[in-house]
Formats: sequence, C-alpha cells, structure tokens
Amino acid sequence: MDIRLGHGYDVHAFEEGDHVILCGVRVPHSRKLKGHSDADVGMHALTDAIYGALAEGDIGRHFPPSDPQWKGAASEIFLDHAAKLAEARGFRIGNVDVTLICEWPKIGPHASAMAQELARIIGLEPGRISVKATTSERLGFTGREEGIAAIATATLIAE
Repeated sequence: MDIRLGHGYDVHAFEEGDHVILCGVRVPHSRKLKGHSDADVGMHALTDAIYGALAEGDIGRHFPPSDPQWKGAASEIFLDHAAKLAEARGFRIGNVDVTLICEWPKIGPHASAMAQELARIIGLEPGRISVKATTSERLGFTGREEGIAAIATATLIAE
C-alpha cells in the first residue's frame, strides 16, 4: 500500500467587489479576492495539496499565471486536473481537509455547501471532506482583513 500526504497553502488579497468564491461557493462579501483566475484560495490550496502528494510541484507549474488562457478561469479546472492526475497515477483520494483563515466573511454558514462542491469535483463522498475556518485573532494581513489564506491537506492511497 502506498499512502501519500500532501499539503497546500495559498493567499489572495482583497480588492473591490461584492463576493468571494471559496471552495467553489459564491459567498456575499463587501470585496472580492484578487487573482489571475477566480482566486478561489481554498481550491488552490487543495489543488496544491494533491499535486504535492504526487510530487508534481504546484498549481503554477501546471497552470502558469503568465498564460493568458487562465485569466479569470474557474478554479474547478485546476482541482479537477489534480484529482484526475492522481487517479491516472493509480491513487484514490482518501480524505481532504481545508482550513480557510479570515476574519470575514464567516465560513460556518457555507462550510457544508463548500464540502459538497469539493466532493462533486473530486468525486469523493462528503464525509471524507472537511472545510473549516479560523481567524487569526485580528493579527497579520488576515486579521487586518487585507485578504484570505488557506491551508489544505490531502491523503492519496494506492493499493
């Protein structure tokens, strides 16, 4: 049995807007996240976690931000690619865990929908997906509400 663990981390700053996209869910907010794609910090961290478990580098290696075709792209494309690459290599995703770090918006009311969306994209039962949040107790850039950070882990299993 080959069990691999990967972790990912991502950060995006806020800019003017009226919602954020987090783990595939549109969440009303007074600003949006700035990025080359849709800036879904949760999906980006999870994508990197899967790539990391596969020793495949990071999201930028597979989808360079310098490539204009990814401008405004839905992060679902990136996560789907990572999940399919794992499957092609003979791995199944055992579980994933995503933590969003922000003061606002509040994640709790949306966490179940986020887990459902991640489950749909990677083909995993929702009971194997954790989406949760924490604040940074008003410290640092997330505490000053300048942006959102995310960390994620993914377990891949080949038998």
